[in-house]
Amino acid sequence: MQQNNYPKLHNASWPGVVGKGPDSEPPIDIDTMIELTANAEVDGTKFDGFDLFLFDPHMDIDASDDDIKRMADKATSKNLEIGSLVAPVWTPTGGGSAMGTAEERKQFVTQVHKSCKIGQKLREIGVRPNGIIRIDSSIDPESWAQDPVGNTKLIAQTFREACDIAADYGESLAAEGEICWGGMHGWKSMVNTLEAVDRPNIGFQADMAHTLLYLLGYNKPDERILPEDFQWNDRATLTEGLKTLTAALRPWTIDFHVAQNDGTVFGAGSHDKTGRHCQAADPNGKLDIPVDAGHWLRNEDGSLTKRFKHICWDGCMFPNEVMMQPKTWNDVLGAMIKVRELHGWYEG
Repeated sequence: MQQNNYPKLHNASWPGVVGKGPDSEPPIDIDTMIELTANAEVDGTKFDGFDLFLFDPHMDIDASDDDIKRMADKATSKNLEIGSLVAPVWTPTGGGSAMGTAEERKQFVTQVHKSCKIGQKLREIGVRPNGIIRIDSSIDPESWAQDPVGNTKLIAQTFREACDIAADYGESLAAEGEICWGGMHGWKSMVNTLEAVDRPNIGFQADMAHTLLYLLGYNKPDERILPEDFQWNDRATLTEGLKTLTAALRPWTIDFHVAQNDGTVFGAGSHDKTGRHCQAADPNGKLDIPVDAGHWLRNEDGSLTKRFKHICWDGCMFPNEVMMQPKTWNDVLGAMIKVRELHGWYEG
């Protein structure tokens, strides 16, 4: 029997940037993140690639063709591919709110357009065989809540415009399910937003750590799934909650982050508080990573969805000291391998 070789196993590069900066720790440069990824190894298995944040100091959204080629060379020199790209759609990075003024929404779409151009060029070079462009609404839940219906319509309109541009480049957009983004901060709200977009190339980006907070109704108490008196040692109730959540969002899922969470929220630097990423081996982690990944990677009948050819680890806002330790990435890779062993497949 052949060992599973799909989905491909990617590391995220953006933990070197997200939550870092003047009000936190200094960023970790892309060369170091690639090196840490390439050096990780568990029983002869290594990472297949990394996902990339199109944001300085890792990669300029206005990168030239030569810049893009250099990034591709960085990957191939380490036998890595590049997968999903994160579009910098937020106001401080040149974007704007997806439910904001006409100018803000235009800036949002422009950032997606630039991201799709980079994505297409990386595909043409041959270093990016699969992946999506990741987006969010770039607005907080409190602002969205001032007019839920109207604001969801605006977000959907902006996403539609972005989807139409992405389609011209052969790209799909995945909306990130994270409790700090308005119109995406609850599981039902997320489904409503996706349905309102009404485009074939819109989907959902599921992160195991972030989506766990959907179950608790953080920032959207009326969409809480788990009972108010829920205790984390009640594994059966947690499993039922995950089944309810994934039944609604799995059909939309086109990008997937393996992650751990201890049931709390956390923010660092300029990043809003969201589902806390924990280390893969954190004893306080509430998820059984390989088992719970199956709720996203398998249909309710147990068959594999195979909706995406790679999965990515996400562990943002770890201290730099933790991120510079090889053991951190070997633990991550080990968890990813277990996910593939349980829910992967072989392609010759």
